[in-house]
Amino acid sequence: MAFRKVLLAVSGGIDSAVAGHLLKSKGYEVIGAFMKNWDDFDELGACSGEHDWHDAQIVCRKLGIPLIQVNFVKHYWNKVFGEFLSDYENGLTPNPDILCNRYIKFDEFFNYAMNTLKVDAIATGHYARTSFGPYLENYTDQREVRLLQAFDKFKDQTFFLSQVRQNALRRTMFPIGTFLKREVKEFAQAIGLDNVANKPESTGICFIGDRNFQSFINEYIAPRLGNFVDIDTGQVVGNHNGIHCWTIGQRCRISGCLKPYYVARKDVSSNVIYVASGTDHPSLHTQDVFTGTPFWIRETAFGSVHSLTCKFRFQHTKPLVDCTIYQSNDEQVGLYVKLHEPLRAITPGQYAVFYLDEECLGAARITQPLNFENRYIEIR
Repeated sequence: MAFRKVLLAVSGGIDSAVAGHLLKSKGYEVIGAFMKNWDDFDELGACSGEHDWHDAQIVCRKLGIPLIQVNFVKHYWNKVFGEFLSDYENGLTPNPDILCNRYIKFDEFFNYAMNTLKVDAIATGHYARTSFGPYLENYTDQREVRLLQAFDKFKDQTFFLSQVRQNALRRTMFPIGTFLKREVKEFAQAIGLDNVANKPESTGICFIGDRNFQSFINEYIAPRLGNFVDIDTGQVVGNHNGIHCWTIGQRCRISGCLKPYYVARKDVSSNVIYVASGTDHPSLHTQDVFTGTPFWIRETAFGSVHSLTCKFRFQHTKPLVDCTIYQSNDEQVGLYVKLHEPLRAITPGQYAVFYLDEECLGAARITQPLNFENRYIEIR
């Protein structure tokens, strides 16, 4: 299949800018598209989305490619942000970036590209690779595509792409997946894109940006006062202003307490946050994790075997660790994951992402680290 016309997701940052430059240099007909997925101003009254749109225009003028803006605000609210708020209200810690990629960039945006603009492929500035190559040069109808880690393992973003469906992944180019971040920055400087080469990297929640999280979340979820309870003694040691403001493993600076406490478990029904004394308290560590229904990027990723030894990660910045996955005959039951070493602060709502060698196999949402249920069951 010939891929000639490509829709590039342009963010206004360095990575998508260099991706556009590489596509142009390969002779592709490139259209830039800026996604508007959030419709609000930050706490200082400045709309970061407007700044990014301005930068995206500069980038596309420099590259000599047309730029359009596409609006997915309603879809983002319904499919990502609404779920994000619901999870926090229910004591979970979600990962909206994974949902944003699955439902917005590689679903709504992908479908718009294929069905409305009738392009041959989409491209993004993600640090990732596929078995079809950075420009789909190895594309075939005869086999499934595999999602592979980027050459730059520090910048690798396959964690956030772990729930992207086959149909979108098969038609996606990742031009910078074979480069290191420093090489990408050198590209930007060499072609005169100093404005993006020196731009701070985006952080924070997908399309919401880097702002004070507790202030932001309190705009949408009403505070609900509750108690901090020592997980060992059962004694009330302080008060909190809402379960949604806290996550497992987070330090609690409780007035009047000389020793450091950390969030060990949250009980939504009683509005109690159980806290543990010391960062290495056993209630904060586990080797046993249950998940919901897994999402496999390739149908044949797990195969017909009952168990699989592979690598596990539950946060983008955490190192990969060995694990064994056990699946039920009924996939709807979810997975049991046995870690080969204990990890700290594994949190319900986050995603267990699995790797085999360089391949990202897929992900499953964590429902319960086992130790929270059995070692301290007497606190209920």
